Amino acid sequence: MKLVTQIYELTKMLPDDERFGLTSQMRRCSVSVPSNIAEGWGRLSRKNYIQFLRISRGSLYELETQILITKQLNYINDSKAVESLIIEISKMLNSLIRKLEEKN
Repeated sequence: MKLVTQIYELTKMLPDDERFGLTSQMRRCSVSVPSNIAEGWGRLSRKNYIQFLRISRGSLYELETQILITKQLNYINDSKAVESLIIEISKMLNSLIRKLEEKN
């Protein structure tokens, strides 16, 4: 959820004309990460949980791409903290998925 907070702060710096474009998309992606983790956990099935973790990971990678786009468009300069957090979350998700798959 720290990622969501950081993305909301970061997207405040984007131009107003991106409010319904990149800003909205980046916010939805960031919210999707913890939301899918929670939904998968709530399904009470390892198979479903793994699937929702994969969806969460997909949203995370999508967000990473959008951050790169905002940098190329020179909308933001410093995204190191967010990028580091994305890498950390990615490692955690990959590790959890791998461990859950080993138990099958």
